[in-house]
Amino acid sequence: MLSVAEAYSVVLNHLLVLPAEPVPLSQAAGRVLREPLTADRDLPPFNRVSMDGIAIQFAAFETGQRQFRVAGTQFAGQPAQNLTERTACLEVMTGAMLPTGTDTVIRYEDLQITDGQAEIRIDAIQAGQNVHHRATDRKQYEELVPIGTRLGPPEMAVAASVGKATILVSKRPRIALISTGDELVDVSETPEPYQIRRSNTYLLQTVLQTAGAETSLLHLPDDADTMETALKTLLTEYDALVLSGGVSAGKADFVPKVMERLGVRQRFHQVAQRPGKPLWFGASDAEKVVFGLPGNPVSTFLCAYRYLLPWLKASLGLPVLQPSVARLARSVSFSPLLTYFLPVRLSVSSDGIGLATPLPGSGSADYANLLQCDGFMELPPERAEFSEGEAFPVYTFR
Repeated sequence: MLSVAEAYSVVLNHLLVLPAEPVPLSQAAGRVLREPLTADRDLPPFNRVSMDGIAIQFAAFETGQRQFRVAGTQFAGQPAQNLTERTACLEVMTGAMLPTGTDTVIRYEDLQITDGQAEIRIDAIQAGQNVHHRATDRKQYEELVPIGTRLGPPEMAVAASVGKATILVSKRPRIALISTGDELVDVSETPEPYQIRRSNTYLLQTVLQTAGAETSLLHLPDDADTMETALKTLLTEYDALVLSGGVSAGKADFVPKVMERLGVRQRFHQVAQRPGKPLWFGASDAEKVVFGLPGNPVSTFLCAYRYLLPWLKASLGLPVLQPSVARLARSVSFSPLLTYFLPVRLSVSSDGIGLATPLPGSGSADYANLLQCDGFMELPPERAEFSEGEAFPVYTFR
């Protein structure tokens, strides 16, 4: 039985090799960048007016001139006008090119304009003020967004600003989410007293789709031959399979045996943790990856965030983020020599310290308890007592 750290390392050593694909920019939101975004020209590409007002030569102001004849108006979206008369000015609009022959902008709030004459009403004027000078943000060909970045709103805006109508991103992995068990019925059905509705695959679909995978939901009965036939086909159609249930020690837990018959070699089965001890993981020679998650909802939830989600992000080329850290709001006891993932609710103390309050629960089937939960605090296996105020890592999902 592997430790949590050992199991995690094995999982991250079996990442998917995903090709890059070009997509229209309008369809790239949330995708992972596979080419750097570089500036196709200086940013800004010209000396840009950053305040509505007038543009002048500072040298004229410096010699004591306070009134300037308004010689015209420079609007945004127009070529730069040329001011040749030192004692004159041009009205300028935010975003416009700074007129040639000027170097300083005085905002309207500091002016009095009457009969075509602009009078500067303040003395605190600096040369070059209210001008966003060319290339002060980035120079042409400078990298703006590196490979491996998820394209959010700022990155999409940058891509548009540098003319990337088509952009190279990681192809979305296709993952089959498979529930197992004769006790499970579809969400639209009314279960018998001995049945429950399928929910784990909807949980997994939300986790994986949000991270960038394409998913399909399927269900298999507790029959080894039926399972083998279906999984053989699914292994050829999908990049990875994620099964929920069928990996414990019961007589109807066929997943490990079926996977062995299909040539998916077990990398580990069982991790020294609670919840989620029966976790199974394997990979085929064709680089197909299979996760066998325990069927209990809290176990599924924990394994999805501790192993499955980091694996998916790393496969897409995203950095694997480290957990946050919080302090226990009250003492906890846990005697088995297992890593304990404690459901917690997070808050911040009055002095700005992150606090984790343990949540009561009735075991790994208590999925309703997750509604109050912000994450799992990882408590090490070498001890049984964890005191109030001690800090430990927390894996969050809010």
